[in-house]
Amino acid sequence: MTQAPATSRADRRRHDREIISLALPAFAALVAEPLFLMVDSAVVGHLGTPQLAGLAIAAALLSTAVSVFVFLAYATTAAVARRVGAGDLQAAIRQGMDGIWLALLLGAAVVALTLPAAPWLVDVFGASDTATPHAVTYLRISSLGIPAMLVVLAATGVLRGLQDTRTPLYVAIAGFTANAALSIGLVYGAGLGIAGSAWGTVIAQYGMASAYLVVVVRGARRHGASLRPDAAGIRASAQAGVPLLVRTLSLRAVLMIATAVAARLGDAEVAAHQIILSLWSLMAFALDAIAIAGQAIIGRYLGAGDAQGARQVCRRMVQWGVVSGVVLGALIVVARPLFIPLFTGDTTVQDTLLPALLVVAVSQPISGVVFVLDGVLMGAGDGLYLAWAMLLTLAVFAPVALAIPALGGGLTALWWAMTLMMSVRMATLWLRSRSGRWIVTGATR
Repeated sequence: MTQAPATSRADRRRHDREIISLALPAFAALVAEPLFLMVDSAVVGHLGTPQLAGLAIAAALLSTAVSVFVFLAYATTAAVARRVGAGDLQAAIRQGMDGIWLALLLGAAVVALTLPAAPWLVDVFGASDTATPHAVTYLRISSLGIPAMLVVLAATGVLRGLQDTRTPLYVAIAGFTANAALSIGLVYGAGLGIAGSAWGTVIAQYGMASAYLVVVVRGARRHGASLRPDAAGIRASAQAGVPLLVRTLSLRAVLMIATAVAARLGDAEVAAHQIILSLWSLMAFALDAIAIAGQAIIGRYLGAGDAQGARQVCRRMVQWGVVSGVVLGALIVVARPLFIPLFTGDTTVQDTLLPALLVVAVSQPISGVVFVLDGVLMGAGDGLYLAWAMLLTLAVFAPVALAIPALGGGLTALWWAMTLMMSVRMATLWLRSRSGRWIVTGATR
């Protein structure tokens, strides 16, 4: 990072309070999201193996489709936070509404593509003859909820930009509860089978989107912001999201390559890889919560023209990232005898898993820095740099990972390659933060 004046103890405490007040609710909301799939899996699992297999395929397709558009949350958070920092709440909410309208347009387009293409998409995933009809049914019904899912992403970005991460937490809890009740009632009470689970998710998603819209519309009316779609504003939101879309797709490519390589290594290796990836994703929620706080706080400081404050809070969040990474790494090492048997009783998978898991533990401080700086640069609206940095990372990772099977490497080697990937990300993000080029003050970048 560019050198900032020494931060006083009072400033550090103030920054810590800001980070904690935003990060803790954000973490809880992030953890609540995967619970939707867990509930559906538990409910559908009792219908039979073909139904559960169909759910797994459809859910993978849906989560991929929605995760591609996560820029709706990231870009909206940064843009709204800047205007909040500049003291223009009317423009902040107007910017948020542009993001929500973009979400509705993208959602409608995805539904229009998914409904007719559902059988083909399921077939591409290699579904069995018995699982295919269930996967197609779940995918077609659940795809109707995609506009609501994308509105939730954009509206979450609005509230984060407004420095509010508590409302998304409350909405996530309510959505999870409604989804659980609806899934059980529609699957078993109404006898709709897997279709009931899908309809339960759709209804819950639209309920969440409606709750968010009520909050945003109230804010718009309070501050005199227009609710009508604005073509120029929607176009600007889309342009801001394109670099983050490239970044997200590059990161998804990294994870897909890693899974493909693990599959080539053998059944035990890919099973162990899936367990590690699940744990890695869980730890990412904790680190991503700090990144979300970074997006909101950095955007606000830069919008207020406080470059020094932005530097100071960036430095403090990096310290948080390092400490969080050390703690998470230590937890992996200490708790491994407890959680490994929960995932598998196969001693071959356990033996394959352990050394690779230790690599993940060692790399957690690196991950902590990466997540935090990623959030800082997103909050600064530095999406173009993030896109190029992630493309470079993919270019370094792909040949190394793909060479592992040919060179006789195993799962541990693959996770060393993943550590290399995170190290390249850290290097690119650290160099950018040190340069200070991300610090562009004002209501817009």
